[in-house]
Amino acid sequence: MAALNINRDKLFIASCVSLLVTSLTFGIRAGILGQLGVQYNLSNTELGWITSMAFFGFPLATTLGGFFVDLLGMRRFMLLAFVAHLLGLLMTIFAGGFWTLFISTFLIGFANGTVEAVCNPLIATMYSENKVPMLNKFHVWFPGGIVIGALLSRFMTNMGVTGQIQCAIIIIPTLIYGYLFLKETFPQTERVTSGVTTPQMYAAVLSPLFLFLAACMFLTANTELSTGQWVDKLLGNAGADALLILALVNGLMAIGRFSGEGLIHKLAPEGILFFSAILATLGIYLLSSTTGPMLYLAAIVFAGGVCFFWPTMLGYVSEKIPQSGALGMSIMGGVGMLGNWAFQSMFLGPRLDSVTAATKISSPTLTPNQVELVAGQSVLHSINILPLILIAAFGYLYFSSRNKTATN
Repeated sequence: MAALNINRDKLFIASCVSLLVTSLTFGIRAGILGQLGVQYNLSNTELGWITSMAFFGFPLATTLGGFFVDLLGMRRFMLLAFVAHLLGLLMTIFAGGFWTLFISTFLIGFANGTVEAVCNPLIATMYSENKVPMLNKFHVWFPGGIVIGALLSRFMTNMGVTGQIQCAIIIIPTLIYGYLFLKETFPQTERVTSGVTTPQMYAAVLSPLFLFLAACMFLTANTELSTGQWVDKLLGNAGADALLILALVNGLMAIGRFSGEGLIHKLAPEGILFFSAILATLGIYLLSSTTGPMLYLAAIVFAGGVCFFWPTMLGYVSEKIPQSGALGMSIMGGVGMLGNWAFQSMFLGPRLDSVTAATKISSPTLTPNQVELVAGQSVLHSINILPLILIAAFGYLYFSSRNKTATN
């Protein structure tokens, strides 16, 4: 790397700023969605279509990035992410209605996916000797940025700051990461430098272990993101501030990812995933079974459970199936985000509606807030099936790795 004048620490900082932009688009744009709906007289259905484009653009970008980043180079794809972020934000600022918001959300989702498609293999390549801890430190900036974005949006909205101005603030870190990347030389991906052929890469992503981990990624992503994104709907009437719970969870996740290197080395990725699944199951159970101040304790347990899921899954694939290269990491990210979209739209939303309707019929004496609480807790019980399955899946990986270590 030195011969190519590659400064991995500067590239890592630039990557973190680009992921901060990604999370700010989630936190701030989510915070102004209702405001934009009123401003442009949009129905809930139209708002649903607009928000869904972020979850469509993300996996599309990760898939394309996985297939072509080795061929075209990471620098070109980061330029694409920068342009898409800038255009998406500008279109949001100067939006004229449904279609400009629809397209701008797709562009931002595409940019977010491109950041993941480039930066994950970039960090795995630069820190090949320490992949999982460095990917966790990189992914600090997703929950960290959501906390910053959500609280900043709440503050600015209370101060009467328009949604367009709030989005304009995100342009500042966007320009910063574009400038930082522009100055640096990128390495080739690890797969290219190690001489793994394209047929070998395709064989790796079709291997039983990879397919098993991809299925687990669907479950880990929904355990984390579906619970977090629906926290207001599911816990809004449980006697605690849903936004504060969201901020607490994401803040603890950021701290854990930043400071968890020692724990990761001690337990190894298999151990981290196994014990995370146990904590996530307990956390969701507590969220679904308690009310009032106890929910904050439940949120702490839940945060400990989901903290390491996403980056550890990516790092584990890169470590155990290195032949899968950037494509493998991109597929994992795409499965996580696309699965999140499918689970929310096809299960969580309909499930919440059906349980709410059934509760109104079976318990007509309940107030509307009480009905929403019962329905939300019921849906959380349903979500908890996901980490229960993960306990078995990751338990198999964990105990298999321990037995293998003991016999060597």
